[in-house]
Formats: sequence, structure tokens, C-alpha cells
Amino acid sequence: MAKPPVLRVIEHGTVIDGLGSPPRQADVVIEGERIVQVGGATPAGTVAPEGECERIDAQGLTIMPGLIDAHCHISFDEPSSNDELFFHRREGLAAIIAASNVRKLLCAGVTGFLDADSLFEVGVDLRDAIEAGIIPGPRMATGGNALLTAAGGTAGRLIPEEGLIGYGKVVRTSDEITAEVRRQIKLGVDWIKVHVTGLTPRQKRQGEARAWSRAELDLVVDVAHTLDIPVVGHCRGADSIRDAALAGFDLILHATYMDEAALEAVVEASVPIVPTFTFQANLADHGDLVAAGPEIRAIFQKEIESSCVMLKRAYDAGVPLLCGTESGFSLTPYGDWHYRELEVFVRDLGLSPLQAIRAATSEAARAIGLDGQTGAVAEGRLADLILIDGNPADDVRLLGDLGRIKRVMIGGRDQCLDWPAAERGDPPGWRVSTYGSRILRRNLLDSGSST
Repeated sequence: MAKPPVLRVIEHGTVIDGLGSPPRQADVVIEGERIVQVGGATPAGTVAPEGECERIDAQGLTIMPGLIDAHCHISFDEPSSNDELFFHRREGLAAIIAASNVRKLLCAGVTGFLDADSLFEVGVDLRDAIEAGIIPGPRMATGGNALLTAAGGTAGRLIPEEGLIGYGKVVRTSDEITAEVRRQIKLGVDWIKVHVTGLTPRQKRQGEARAWSRAELDLVVDVAHTLDIPVVGHCRGADSIRDAALAGFDLILHATYMDEAALEAVVEASVPIVPTFTFQANLADHGDLVAAGPEIRAIFQKEIESSCVMLKRAYDAGVPLLCGTESGFSLTPYGDWHYRELEVFVRDLGLSPLQAIRAATSEAARAIGLDGQTGAVAEGRLADLILIDGNPADDVRLLGDLGRIKRVMIGGRDQCLDWPAAERGDPPGWRVSTYGSRILRRNLLDSGSST
């Protein structure tokens, strides 16, 4: 890819800075890969060599940070069941298809994402290929295999007593925990992920059952932090949230069904939370389009309703909320729903559009290890920007209309949006019978058809 001009000036646009400030008319000056000025014309004293200053007319457009999806499973390729995910994926194809799917994120205005656990640990190689310029894609942070106990995860009895399954590694002892964390860090992961909760056949509590002891969580954090790697936890249940916060987890996914003790621990630790309501909201609101039953739709709607008050209390107490969509399943296909968490934050959590945009940009930069470096239209930040027709500060749903996304930049470089041109097929045996009849592409909403 050719080097960008020394200076690029985006003129006449409306800037949403991603930090919560009101929209304003301003020019954005980019030098190399970073923003050097916001507001006014080219900085006094900064002289571009002849022919190396490009002016981009953003009249009628909004200039804002690209979206950062803090919970995206890029290697899963939109399965409809754990059976499909665990037993109908192959390592080579998973890597090749992930490299194709990651381009859909760019077309949706995503300039960064976290894939906290990946099939066959292909996330490490995909991240390295993107960083080396071998394939186009957003900035990426990744984990390896999620750490599970035999009773953890969301696949119930499909989880084995030991060894690997899908995206997870079952660990049974303190020695196995220590060895696995060190192995993944040697491999090159950015995060260690722990499935703190899981589904058991006869559980009686709301959400999921805690599958790890506090001492085990402490061990994971101690080993990972010793090697300067952060820890993220899947937590659906009050005691798991409390223990993850007390153990020093750096990020919590879901954090649903909090009680007062969990809220107190989260606020004290100020641990960022990625609620990831997009999957639940899609199933609750649009499950009829994929023939999902009313019982499962009601369960996921209840998870949102039962958790919003406590999450908003955490937010009001200063706990960062980050937008993540769990894109990668049949209910959250790549490229279609990366805006949706912002809509849920506004509709169900009561955030303003600018607060939701901040959660999807500057706050979400924490998930990719670039807090303070990207996610904002501000001097010194990486020029990871999108230009969109319309003003998302009035309606965040505009971010879901891909035709409105006119330009995507990563580090000041334009990304190609002329892809994908057509629907792809699936390799033999890649799909199996499902709880829904098809993948919930966003265009199904326009057709209104459930057949």
C-alpha cells in the first residue's frame, strides 16, 4: 500500500471526537499516521512539501473515530450451535475464512477489535498478518484458548473433562493453570481469557454457575500479570463478577445479574465492563426472522432487563462501559451489527448517543491495548477515522447503514470499501442443523420475512 501524503486535511466536516464533547465544525489535520490538529486550517509553521498535501472535502459528513468492537469472535464464522462450532471447523479453513471475514469489519467502519478467544488460536496469526500488511483489517488484539473448567463454558456436557474443545482449554489443577497461561503468553496473546461461569444441567441461580474458585482466579491473574498480560473474564452471575473484580481482572464481559456485593467490587476496582447485549437484543427483537422459539427469546430479553439497572449504576459510579457485539455467531454476523450495541446502550441503558459513541471508541480502545492512543479525534491520536453521511449524535443507528460510511482510515491510510462484492458459499460440512433457520443478516429486517 502506498504511503499517505505527508499532510492530509479533512475539511468542512462535523467532528464527533469520541470523548463525549458536542459535535462541532472543524478541520482535521493528519501528518503520517497521527492527528496533529483539530480545528482551523493547516497549522502555522507546518509546511507540506510541494504536492504532498491532500485536502479531503467532508462537507455534509461527520468525522469521527472508527468503531472498536470489544467483543468479536473473528474465527468462529457465524455458527448456529456449539456442535457446529466445536466439531465442524478445520484449522486451515478457519484461518483462511477469518482473513476474509475481517474485511467485512472495515466496511462496517470498525477500525479495531478484540477477539478474546479463537478457534485453534488462529487469532495470533491473523493479528500478525494484519500488522504486517499481509491482509487488510482493523487493529486487532487477541487471546488464545479460553481457560475452562470441565463445568465451565456455555456448551454444557459438550465440554470434556480435559484437553481442548473448540476455542477452549480445560485446566484441572494449579499446575495446569500456570502452564497454560505461560504457554499462551509465549505464543504471543494480548489477553488471557477465563470462562468464569458456565451452564450446568440443574443450576438454580440466575445466569450461569461460577465454575472457578477465588483462589484459582487469583492464580490466573498473578501468573498473567507477572508477564504483563491482562486478564478478561466471561461472567454471567453475581458471585463470578464479584470474584473477578476482587481478583484483579482487567476486563469483564457481560457482567449480568450483578447484586450489591458485585457492584461494590466492580466500582472499587473500576474494572471496565463489556455488557455485550447485541446477541441477546438480536435474538429478542428479531429471532422470528430465523425461526427462534419464543422461550429462548424471552430468556435473553430477561437478561437485558434484569441487568440494565445495575450496569447503569456502575457506569454512573465511574466504571467504564465498552461496546462489544459478540459478532461471529449466526445471530451476529460480521459486518452487520457492529453498531447495534450503541443502540442498546441508548435504548436500554439510558446513555446519550454521545456517551454510547464514547463507549464504542475512546473507551473501547482499552480492549485493544491502545487507551489514549486511538479512539478519538484529538491531537496526537492515531488517525483511525470514519467519514459518515449524517450525524450519529442524533441517531446512532446511522452507523448501521453501510452505504453512509464514505471513508475509513487506519493510521491515516484509506481502507478499501469495495468488498465484499458478493455472497460467498460455505465449504462442505461447514454448516449443520441449527436453532434458527438461517443467519440473521441485517437485510432480513428490510424484507420482514421469516421464511
